[in-house]
Amino acid sequence: MIRGNVFRYGDDVDTDVIIPARYLNITDMKLLSSHCMEDIDREFVNKVRPGDVIVAGDNFGCGSSREHAPAVILESGVSLVVAKSFARIFYRNAINIGLPILECHEAVDDFIDGDVLEADLEKGIIINQRSGRQFSAKPFPPFIMNIISEGGILKCLN
Repeated sequence: MIRGNVFRYGDDVDTDVIIPARYLNITDMKLLSSHCMEDIDREFVNKVRPGDVIVAGDNFGCGSSREHAPAVILESGVSLVVAKSFARIFYRNAINIGLPILECHEAVDDFIDGDVLEADLEKGIIINQRSGRQFSAKPFPPFIMNIISEGGILKCLN
């Protein structure tokens, strides 16, 4: 079960907003993640706490195919990203590194910045603690849940 405070963003949050290209020469993930979301939310890195959740509109993670984007989100402490839809390469990169993501159009419309979200990844259930509403997302099949629970595909192979 995941429980965290919501950081709410709109549509078309691209990888250059998630991690600006000007920082891609940084190899230390902790330092790199200190720039996560700074072009859309300068206070994100100061406010985010382990377990928090990003909720966003359509096409989250569009733009380049860089793996840095889901990696800095995960490194910043975010436990889940819920969006109306994801760019396909971001979707796959997120699973590959073990960042849980769920698509649920109805849930996104119910959340505002600062809400508390609870999610059961195995059942695909998302709950907004403020509104009390519950939503259903398509849960991942067991093999993908295994990748996520192991912390990414490379950790599954070892």
